[in-house]
Amino acid sequence: MRPDFLWGVATSAFQLEGSVHADWTAWDPALQSKPDVTRHYHLFREDLKLLKELGVNAYRFSVEWSRIQPEEDRWNDEAIQHYQEIVRILRQNNIEPMVTLHHFTNPQWFSERYPWHEAHSVSKFLNYVEKVASALKDVKYWITINEPYVLLLGGYLEGCMPPGIQNFQSFLKALEYLLRSHQEAYDLLHSIRRDAMVSIAHNMATFAPCQKWNPFDRLLSRFAQFFYNRSLLDAFLTGRLKIKFPFVRSIEMDVPIEGKLDFFGVNYYTRIHLRFNPLRKMGVELKHKDMERQGVSDMGWEIHPHGLERVLREVSKLRIPIIITENGIATDDDGKKEKFIKSHVDVIEGCLKKQIDVRGYFYWSLLDNYEWLRGFDARFGLYRVDYDTLKRKPTVAAAFYSYIIKSRSIF
Repeated sequence: MRPDFLWGVATSAFQLEGSVHADWTAWDPALQSKPDVTRHYHLFREDLKLLKELGVNAYRFSVEWSRIQPEEDRWNDEAIQHYQEIVRILRQNNIEPMVTLHHFTNPQWFSERYPWHEAHSVSKFLNYVEKVASALKDVKYWITINEPYVLLLGGYLEGCMPPGIQNFQSFLKALEYLLRSHQEAYDLLHSIRRDAMVSIAHNMATFAPCQKWNPFDRLLSRFAQFFYNRSLLDAFLTGRLKIKFPFVRSIEMDVPIEGKLDFFGVNYYTRIHLRFNPLRKMGVELKHKDMERQGVSDMGWEIHPHGLERVLREVSKLRIPIIITENGIATDDDGKKEKFIKSHVDVIEGCLKKQIDVRGYFYWSLLDNYEWLRGFDARFGLYRVDYDTLKRKPTVAAAFYSYIIKSRSIF
């Protein structure tokens, strides 16, 4: 194993810990019966030992803003010390920490008074970033915002995530302020640690027409490819964001993020087929089809490892290192999980041979966790969680991932 390649697993704080102060807790009634989710906040020392079992040399985790700042005028020093202890344990075991500052959830007070479509959201987020970065000075790798497009599409167009708004103008404002928050956080993190490595984690997919003969389906897949994958990359290259949705006038905005990346974090899971349906919002229907007989996950997502190469080729145009910050499958079938890992790692190995600058791979996830709109039934973890006893049990895929890490000499 090459020491400079980051072999890791990824988690998010809220999905393992929960938090009574987060907006998602009030949003989803399923959390009322399991407010502590896996009790990772209390069992973290035992859970971190699993990283040594796996043989990873990196761990991506998030800090929960609503624990650190449960009220606008109150900081929780105990929570800050908790995350400091995680970093200390990781460093003690020669495991590189990668910290995500925002992974979908907000403090309730923030959502009520300064949601992302309000200008004050930027300064409130920056206060939090400064507090965390000043406390976790031993962290080099940072993700400022996880999957900004997923957050905004769910929260401001579909209305299926907090704040539950369905308004295009609010969506645009929130997008602008989120990207400004990244830019300011990037500068702040570098002021605290000069050699910081900072990125976002961008959820990317490959898109295909549901029916190749249908010109509307083909048009939709091209729009999706440009907006969902490419527009953010272009904004980091040019400082200008272009948004093109079907049947809507194109929009352009200046965003101060040109060059504000030290690497690029890619979250990749699946391919999506698009069908034109005039009865659906914006005329778009999303489909998952098992076109290549690779199977689908328990989320219903097509397993499409070759799409990862297409995504990595697109990102390579940024000419900076690439880290796959999430890649995983929800399934109880260990054989399917092993095949998923191997097929995607094979693609990365092929990309390295083609001189695509991939520097790391993080499997999602270390443990089974709360999976947002799907609740508790999506089993992504290398370690299975019994939600009645909260016991952790290794899957066969955990041992397989350990083997992959040790055996891939090219990485």
